[in-house]
Amino acid sequence: MDTYFAPAEKAKGEELTAEIEMVCHNPVLEGLLCSVSGLLAVLNEHRQLVAFNDTFMQMLGIHDAQQAFGLRLGEALECIHAHDEPAGCGTTKFCPTCGAAIAIVSSLTQDRPVERMCALSANRDGQSVDIALLVRSYPIRIAGKIFLLIFLQDISRQQQRAALERAFFHDVNNMLSALVWASELLVQDNPSVLAQNIYEASLRLHSEVAIQRCLSQGDSSSYQPVRRPVNLKQILGELYSFFASHPAANKKKIEFPEDDPNISINTDLSLLLHVLFNMVINALEATGEAGTVKIWCEHKGGQMSFNVWNAEGIPQEISHRIFQRNFSTKEQAGRGIGTFSMKLFGEKILGGRVTFSTSQEEGTVFTFSLPFEEFSSPL
Repeated sequence: MDTYFAPAEKAKGEELTAEIEMVCHNPVLEGLLCSVSGLLAVLNEHRQLVAFNDTFMQMLGIHDAQQAFGLRLGEALECIHAHDEPAGCGTTKFCPTCGAAIAIVSSLTQDRPVERMCALSANRDGQSVDIALLVRSYPIRIAGKIFLLIFLQDISRQQQRAALERAFFHDVNNMLSALVWASELLVQDNPSVLAQNIYEASLRLHSEVAIQRCLSQGDSSSYQPVRRPVNLKQILGELYSFFASHPAANKKKIEFPEDDPNISINTDLSLLLHVLFNMVINALEATGEAGTVKIWCEHKGGQMSFNVWNAEGIPQEISHRIFQRNFSTKEQAGRGIGTFSMKLFGEKILGGRVTFSTSQEEGTVFTFSLPFEEFSSPL
C-alpha cells in the first residue's frame, strides 16, 4: 500500500482481538485506564486503538467500545483527512505535518516518550471544527509486544485565547504608538497644560498595556522599563487622584502623609504606581465600611519605603501564600494576580522589595522598598 508518512499495514481479525484482550486483561493498564481522569488511549504497533478510558469514549460520543477498536487515532477523532488514502490515518499527504502522527511514529521508532501539539480539523455533525490537542505518546511492552500509551489534552481554548491576546496586544500597541506620536506633536506645535496632560496620559496608557501584556505572558523580561526622575509629591498625588473616585474606596477613608520629603525618584512611574495601586486596593478590600487605610513614606537606612496599612490581620494559613500567582481568598475567576504582580514588577524589574507584616492586634502593613541608589539627591 502507498503511504505519505507512516506504514500502512493494520492488524486484523484474530491478531487485533488478541491484542485487545492482552491489554484489557493487563492489571497495570486496567488500573491506569480506570484511574486517569483525562483522555487516555492505548495503541498497538500499527497505531490502532486497542483500549481507552471512559473519558476518551465520551469525547468520541460512542457508547460501545467495539465501535472504535481497530481505528487509528485520526479516524476515531474524525479528522477530515483521515480517509484521503485507502490505508487511512497516518498515510495521507497531511500526516507528515500532523503533531499526533509525528509523536506516535517518533515514539515507536525511537522507543521513547514524545509530545507534540496537534492542530486537528474534525468533522462534527457535517461541519469542520478546529481542535488543538496536546498529544503525548509513551511506549510500553507487554508480553514482548510494543504498545503506546496516548495521553491527550484538549488545549483548543488556550490556543484560541493566546491567539486573541497576541492579536489584541499587537493592534492596541500599534494604535497607542500612533496616539503617543500624535500627542507629542501636539505638545510641540500647540504647547498647553491640556496638551501636556494628553501626552502624559497616552504614555501612561501605553505603559499600562505593556504591563498587562507582561502579566498575560508571565514573563517580566518582555517589559522594558523607562526610568525618569519623579517627585514623591507627584507619586502621592497620582494615588490621591486615582482613589478619589475608586469603587473600592467608597465609604472608606484614606489617610495620606501631611509632609513629604522633596525627593525625586529615578524610576518607571507606571510600574511604581502599578505596585502601589495594588497595595492600596488590597488594603481597601480588607477594610470594612467607614474604616481607614493609611499611606506613608519613609526615607532611611539607604531605602525609600512606601507603606500601606489596614486594620485587618491576615490569618497565618493564608499569609504563606499571599504572593502566589492565582491564589486568592475571593471566589471570582481571574483573582490572585494583584499581589503576584507586586512582586513581579516591584522586585524583578524595579529592583526593590515587597514585604508585609500582619497581626490581629496591629493590622497589616504592606511595604515596597527601593534601594537608595534608585534615587537622586533631594531637590
